[in-house]
Amino acid sequence: MAEISAKLVKELRDVTGAGMMDCKKALAETNGDKDKAVEWLRQKGIASAEKKSGRTAAEGAIGSYIHTGARVGVLVEVNCETDFVARGEIFQELIRNVAMQIAACPSVDYVKVDDIPAEVAEREKQIEMGRDDLAGKKEEMKEKIVAGRIGKRLKEMALMDQAYIKDSNLTVDELVKQVSGKVGENIQVRRFVRFNLGEGIEVEKMDFAAEVAAMQAA
Repeated sequence: MAEISAKLVKELRDVTGAGMMDCKKALAETNGDKDKAVEWLRQKGIASAEKKSGRTAAEGAIGSYIHTGARVGVLVEVNCETDFVARGEIFQELIRNVAMQIAACPSVDYVKVDDIPAEVAEREKQIEMGRDDLAGKKEEMKEKIVAGRIGKRLKEMALMDQAYIKDSNLTVDELVKQVSGKVGENIQVRRFVRFNLGEGIEVEKMDFAAEVAAMQAA
């Protein structure tokens, strides 16, 4: 595989307007060929999606998904620019797929890594800093190791960084960008809530043996 330089990534970004990580992935997928990388980004709908990302997305819809057995339910709000697109089949299918993705990812609590509160990130850092396998290592080395682990951990908590359940070659972020490219509008997943049946309810545990003994004593 050809080495992907920062200069090449920047050149591709300047041409397409796509994000740094998307450009890097496009170059990796095309063995460093910039022209093919441009085509790859356009096929994915990413290049055009990035150019629209600054536009206001105030329309959209709230969608839902109830998993088989009715033990898990999801509500998700996805925004676009116009009501026309919001009512379209492509957009509605995206909402259903995103809701299904959320139901399938119980460890995901935020839309993006940037949405994760600083105190949550700090708590995760302290947990990692206390791992036994870091004992005895120099502080500078520990910081580097923990930084890598935290980056990975925070992505595990963010919806947009998850591998899409229907196509593991895509992330949810890439899926949304593809649809954005198809409909020609800025699309944003804004928020979601997941319901787990019985969550938060304290169930009293009964000691059957003690109950039988009490009845016999009576």
